[in-house]
Amino acid sequence: MNERILNNDIQKFIDQHLNESPTKLILKGSPFPEVTIQEIVGQIISKKKCQKKLPTWFKTDNIYYPNKINIEQTSSEITANYKSNIIEGGSIIDLTGGFGVDCFAFAKKFNKVTHCEINTKLSEIAAHNYQQLGVKNITTVAQNGLAYLNKNKQKYDWIYADPSRRNETKGKVFLLEDCLPNIPLNIDLLFKYSDNILLKFSPVLDITSAINELKFVKEIHVIAINNDVKELLFILQKDYQNNINIKTINYRKESFETFDSCYYQHVKSSFSIPKTYLYEPNAAILKAGLFNEVSHQLKLNKLHVNSHLYTSNKLIIFPGRRFKIIYNIPYNKKKIKKLIPSKRANITIRNFPETVAQIRRKTKLKDGGDQYLFFTTDLNNKHVVLICEKV
Repeated sequence: MNERILNNDIQKFIDQHLNESPTKLILKGSPFPEVTIQEIVGQIISKKKCQKKLPTWFKTDNIYYPNKINIEQTSSEITANYKSNIIEGGSIIDLTGGFGVDCFAFAKKFNKVTHCEINTKLSEIAAHNYQQLGVKNITTVAQNGLAYLNKNKQKYDWIYADPSRRNETKGKVFLLEDCLPNIPLNIDLLFKYSDNILLKFSPVLDITSAINELKFVKEIHVIAINNDVKELLFILQKDYQNNINIKTINYRKESFETFDSCYYQHVKSSFSIPKTYLYEPNAAILKAGLFNEVSHQLKLNKLHVNSHLYTSNKLIIFPGRRFKIIYNIPYNKKKIKKLIPSKRANITIRNFPETVAQIRRKTKLKDGGDQYLFFTTDLNNKHVVLICEKV
């Protein structure tokens, strides 16, 4: 951590050049002999990434930013605050503290927060920023979280960890044993020092596989922002053996959508041909795999067992997008062209053998406009196109 970056003139320069091209700035060189232009540009890039993701940090003076990868990997303020609202107690330890966003949120709800971070530079940055943010109940420890926990032998109300994947090239699906720290290997150790564990995982984690690798899973939370799944949260409670609750939330600009159920509930969907209205669940529900629960709880008919689209004659409030079906036609490019004279449409595929790109090439339809086309498979295993208007 180069504290000279916190010089008032350098901080003003960073703020004045937030919207300029990093490449152009590097070519101009540093106007400050004590700090390289690469260091300044690194601060500019990271701070710019925080403008929407971490507005409290962005608006606070003299925040020191790590590299952009650390910023990309950290929780957003929205997801950090969500975590702090689903757990409570007097003390919590974060085994993988990172930039410290989650600990900042926990500090609003817990009396004592311990931030462990094996990267000494990142630990130093987090400690500095907590001072700038006016937080006084967080202790920063520049150590391996598991080692500190085992050495200190102190009990906490909660243990929190955000394991990182050791190999990002292994593919979309990975096992918890592929992460650091290895939570399944150390689960008994964690339960020695707390009865409650909160784990954060990447959205690409397979939920069923994670349940099988862990012990005493009580709740699963799927968090999406603007229909993009950001985090999976697992709450573990020592000796818990009852039903696993799964909760989904999708934050939108001025509202949010929730849908909850029990995992492995084994409810059944009802099915029908398309009716008056069409419903597309948000990304959090799709990630949670609550396809039958949507039909069962909301009394909607599914179009096909694998289509994950729903229909009704009466419009209802729904956690996702709602459409009025104008036309229901077989997949035929000539008919589509005739019914879309503007040559523009928003295309979605669900349980359909062609990609959006292939469909656009065949139909010559450009993206955009007020009409929404769903290419899917109906109850009779026929490929159909639902031409809709958004409700």
